[in-house]
Amino acid sequence: MYSYTPAEKRQRNRLFRKGFRQALADCVDPQVNAGIDAIDRVAAERGKRELNALHSVREKDRQAVATAKAALRTAPWAERSAARQKVRDAEQQLRRSERAVDKAERE
Repeated sequence: MYSYTPAEKRQRNRLFRKGFRQALADCVDPQVNAGIDAIDRVAAERGKRELNALHSVREKDRQAVATAKAALRTAPWAERSAARQKVRDAEQQLRRSERAVDKAERE
């Protein structure tokens, strides 16, 4: 996964266009390729950190669902509706975090 900042996207696109024009003329400057590679390395490292953070959020949400379900099972009859709502909220948050992880892994 790559995570480019807007400035990195602009610079990478500029370098790509410059390299494309040089490739048409058959005289590619190695500094252009090195610049693109450097930007890609930084973006890949940032993407890996972001993906790890998303995985940890997903694990915390899974634990929250398990805790809410345990609270529901042990709740007195009068507090069951509130406990059910907590389970629903925790499951909804888990679905959001799983979607974010899936989207990040596809990119």
